[in-house]
Amino acid sequence: MYLRNIYDRDLTTQITIMAERISSASWSNASNILMNHDFSDGLNYWYLNCCNGYVISASAGDQGGISMDSDQNYTVITERNECWQGLGQDITDRISIGFTYTVSAFVGVSGPSQESAEVKATLKLEYDDSATQYLFIGRTSVVKGSWEKLEATFSLSTVPNRAVFYLEGPAPGVDLLIKSVVINCSSPNNKKATHTEGCVSTEDENIIINPQFEDALNNWFGRSCKIVLTDSMANGKIVPKFGKFFASAAERTQAWNGIQQEITGRVQRKLAYEMTALVRIYGNNVTSADVKATLWVQTPDLREQYIGIANVQATDTDWVTLQGKFLLNGSSSKVVLYLEGPPPGTDILVNTLVVKHAAKATPSTPLNNVAFGVNIIENSNLLDDTSGWFTLGDCTLTVKTESPLIVPPIARDSLGRHETLSGHYLLVTNRAQTWNGPAQVITEKLKLFVTYQVSAWVRIGSGSNRQQNVNVAISADNQWINGGQTEVSDNRWHDLNGSFRIEKQPSKVTVYIQGPASGIDLMVAGLQIFPVDRQARFTYLKTQTDKIRKREVTLKFSGLDSSSYPNTTVNVTQTRNDFQIGTCISRSNIDNEDFVNFLVKHFNWAVFRNELTWEVTEPQKGILNYKDADDLLSLCQKYNIQTRGHCIFWEMDKSVQQWIKSLNKKDLMTAVQNRLTGLLTRYKGKFNHYDVNNEMLHGSFYQDRLGKDIRANMFKTAHQLDSSATLFVNDYHIEDGCDTTSCPEKYIQHILDLLKQDAPVGGIGIQGHINSPIGPIVHSSLDKLGVFGLPIWFTELDVSSMNEHVRADDLEVMLREAYAHPAVEGIMLWGFWELLMCRENAHLVNAEGDINEAGKRFLALKQEWLSHTHGHVDEEGHFKFKGFYGTYDVEIVTPSKKIAKSFVLYKGDNSLVVPINL
Repeated sequence: MYLRNIYDRDLTTQITIMAERISSASWSNASNILMNHDFSDGLNYWYLNCCNGYVISASAGDQGGISMDSDQNYTVITERNECWQGLGQDITDRISIGFTYTVSAFVGVSGPSQESAEVKATLKLEYDDSATQYLFIGRTSVVKGSWEKLEATFSLSTVPNRAVFYLEGPAPGVDLLIKSVVINCSSPNNKKATHTEGCVSTEDENIIINPQFEDALNNWFGRSCKIVLTDSMANGKIVPKFGKFFASAAERTQAWNGIQQEITGRVQRKLAYEMTALVRIYGNNVTSADVKATLWVQTPDLREQYIGIANVQATDTDWVTLQGKFLLNGSSSKVVLYLEGPPPGTDILVNTLVVKHAAKATPSTPLNNVAFGVNIIENSNLLDDTSGWFTLGDCTLTVKTESPLIVPPIARDSLGRHETLSGHYLLVTNRAQTWNGPAQVITEKLKLFVTYQVSAWVRIGSGSNRQQNVNVAISADNQWINGGQTEVSDNRWHDLNGSFRIEKQPSKVTVYIQGPASGIDLMVAGLQIFPVDRQARFTYLKTQTDKIRKREVTLKFSGLDSSSYPNTTVNVTQTRNDFQIGTCISRSNIDNEDFVNFLVKHFNWAVFRNELTWEVTEPQKGILNYKDADDLLSLCQKYNIQTRGHCIFWEMDKSVQQWIKSLNKKDLMTAVQNRLTGLLTRYKGKFNHYDVNNEMLHGSFYQDRLGKDIRANMFKTAHQLDSSATLFVNDYHIEDGCDTTSCPEKYIQHILDLLKQDAPVGGIGIQGHINSPIGPIVHSSLDKLGVFGLPIWFTELDVSSMNEHVRADDLEVMLREAYAHPAVEGIMLWGFWELLMCRENAHLVNAEGDINEAGKRFLALKQEWLSHTHGHVDEEGHFKFKGFYGTYDVEIVTPSKKIAKSFVLYKGDNSLVVPINL
């Protein structure tokens, strides 16, 4: 495809540049592994070891009796009561074994007069199951009033769980002064260093050793297979694209066999890395197969993690680029990068592999000059016969009359004032294939990153005894995009609604209407594709939100003379909104303290991504593992974060472990009962919600094997075991108009079927993995599901766009629609941190902690949904306002005193009166 060729050419250019740069040594001797080494950022990254300290700027001069000539900042370590008290920094993830590190520090002393003092550099090393060790690095003697340079070297022979660098030494009462500290990493003298050796990389360094195989296969190993170095294969048909050699992972007997390199000590936690490689496949009559890059990580407590980095469809005809990013959250004792994927017997070929610190993303730009509400379809009303239209495939187009004159209701909500339709429609006959139908080329009318709403009336002819799917499809360089679909089974007109967005420049875009079985006539009227104005909708939603999420409040004061009221001021601050907003978390996420800080600060609910699923807690029969789930639950309990249990069962065949699939009916029923008893007894009262049987509209593994009653029985048994938990149904594509399998009407029937069997369904879960959301479409789905009177939650919400501003708009659409609808009681995001989410370009926080435009929009909305006000008490002793439901602090300042109160504003129809005795 055109886009793919451009994309690959750009990547090949990157590979070329990298290949030129990595032919020389990869390591930089001038790379300081210490953060904030010159105290330009205060004491950030440093910590004080049982003492106090502060930073003096270069221009400050004599400070507190300390007079030291300095052309740069320096820190003063004071209140020292022991010789070992001083300044330290954790360097665990920035050092590795087999390398020599050079320490250089300018130090001084101040305080009680003495001839000289000794300053030491020390390394504190912590290991599993052994005493903490202290490695002396070096020392220097310092005279008061002058700077001395401490220089020394050190190296490690074993990998510690934790390594902390310290400067210490002067006698108690003597202040320690530190101006600048540098620790440089030197390459080993032997270029053929073992694969465990390496320095921490800087942004410009490739952390892969021998990336183009110029040093044969040194530092490379087979992952349970053989690796071979060669300069050609297949009688000279396969040659390297760069350099002289490439490697082949041969004699593979498992899909996970491949070529690997250990990179322990060369990657830092909380830094994003980008991997780029040239790969292809060979042998076993396989012409194309997925090649994957995976990271295997072992933590100091011996937990194992597998991190998927990248995946590409490789062929046996040419080299292709494999590219992706990864992030390590916590400390690691061992890290291995390997390639895997093709079927056994097929070789994986690698020409070059580069891993570097990922560059910062280029800032996105907001959209401008968009003609909202303008239909891009030519001759939509068919007043010029079939002009602008053509047939896709072998069928016939004619124009007929007597179709609806009004625009479908959901489109009306987006368009506002609009013209009526003509009453003309396209009749499509002689259809030989399901994809036959009317089409238009719209390439020149589209703008990148603009969200387009799709609306049409559709109908089918006679000849069908079952429901027929009708779909508006968009073909962008032969890639199918779903513009919306509906099911039709009678001779009535049905409204079809959907949306789409294109984010890479295509060479050709065609829209066409397809779907009914061959031989069935298709009728289409009033097709509209127009850019949707989100801001206009937001204005309406703000008004709706005020109606359903706010309540009048009267603060009624007593205890003061009425003459004092005009001089009494009131400050009202809402500290917490009672609308529930949570996020998905995983066990590896919480090793990253920055992730945890954002979680605790901005969310009050959490759901575990996979740690509670049966596939994870019992991967093999009788081998139970709840450790990761327990760790996550402990964190949530520590910070008073409420939790959803996801999920007890999962109906999708791909999410059922193999040992379950091998059971007969009787044993499967026993296993289901054991799963219910084991999980809900263990965690009784600890999870507020459970998704009982996930995605029942899309899967039927348990129902097919155990009968229709099993679904209701799962709910009944779960309720018996833990009556405190609200039990949810949960499914996807409910809200977006793009999947007839899970449209609101089918979800309603599904819930009714469960309720008829007395299943205690307590809540409705809408996952919310949505593309280019349209507010009125989402709202319509919520209205339909609201008939049950059950709480609705968005349980796995994420939106995706390469443009952060567009992603922010998508997120705002979903958050505002949910908050403005009375049936919705909570929202769970399916993650928020880059490289820690299932979906690309969905994050609110970049991998290294920067909040992007989508994150800023999220925080701005949370702030908007807090009510703050101030003013004076009126003559009747009242202070009135309207606020969002939640918790409030009130500060009252009278002429004689200041009083603090708090109250909770619950949902209610009448004004809440809060008496306050002054």
